[in-house]
Amino acid sequence: MEKPTQQAKVAIPSSKRGVKGFFAETGRELRKVNWPTTHEATRLTGVVLIVCAFVTATLLILSSFFSVFVNIITTGRPG
Repeated sequence: MEKPTQQAKVAIPSSKRGVKGFFAETGRELRKVNWPTTHEATRLTGVVLIVCAFVTATLLILSSFFSVFVNIITTGRPG
């Protein structure tokens, strides 16, 4: 069996521990984040609000429909 020519590199956690180490590591990770532009953030917020409005309207309509449907089944009349 052949030995691999290169060994896989394993990430070694830093030796800092505690609150100071946590905030240092958090700061390092936040610098790696690809933050959206203001235009992207505004556009995506609009998409989320539109989807929320659509889901709310759909659930309202379905709730009203099933309420009337259950009333018809249980009492024999809508309302």
